[in-house]
Amino acid sequence: MAQHDLDPAEKAALHELQLGIEHLYRAYGKFLEFHHGIGHAMDRFATAERVLREAGYTEFADELRDHQLPAGVVGDKWTYELVEEFKRGFLADADGFEQRVCRELAGGVDHVSERELQSYWRENAKPRS
Repeated sequence: MAQHDLDPAEKAALHELQLGIEHLYRAYGKFLEFHHGIGHAMDRFATAERVLREAGYTEFADELRDHQLPAGVVGDKWTYELVEEFKRGFLADADGFEQRVCRELAGGVDHVSERELQSYWRENAKPRS
């Protein structure tokens, strides 16, 4: 079915799927921020371990080295593993689904609603003098 042959329900469904994917990518960006934030915190812990050791607080330094530094943030997983799992799993599956629906309903043309609005506004604009 061509882009202009879509009924209102099909256009609405495509629009909602597109918005859903966009929100997933925004969430993925926040997930990367979380990953980087944890990484920076762990770098500080590594520095604290060295400073504690130099200051003679070996027990605290050993606890950082043996427990906090190697620990996972969720179970035994580090944030890079969670990011990779999300990207290859849920995000890829949802993205693939949205693309399949878009191909089936609109021949692969995305942002159908926005394209129609763009066309309408451009067609109704007064020419610049």
